[in-house]
Amino acid sequence: MKIGYARVSTADQNLDLQFNALTDYGCTTIYQEKISGKNTDRPELKNLLATLRKDDQVVVWKLDRLGRSLRDLVDLVAVFNEKGVNFVSLHDHIDTTTATGRFTFNIFASLAEFEREIIRERTKAGLVAARARG
Repeated sequence: MKIGYARVSTADQNLDLQFNALTDYGCTTIYQEKISGKNTDRPELKNLLATLRKDDQVVVWKLDRLGRSLRDLVDLVAVFNEKGVNFVSLHDHIDTTTATGRFTFNIFASLAEFEREIIRERTKAGLVAARARG
């Protein structure tokens, strides 16, 4: 069964783009959340994990919708592997049933974490500059 997971960070953001892509891909069930990816206590993600069965396929629109850090992504994909569940990221063209998909997943997960670190550094620099200006 194809199971989708859609997440946005805040309540005022819209899930339509992700929901439509997951539906078009053939997901019969889609778990939706409006919560920060930094929060590892995500109720709908927990529900998804609890319902997984061997040969299911977890589908996300983009890697950063599933997890914001390399560690979170790697841990979640490890859980999928233990349960015999495949993982697909539509936007990133990742399918962990293939060697190329697993390799690509590892590269993209690293890039997603790198992007988050860059954003954090820029935010920190902006705050320092704002404090210096008073």
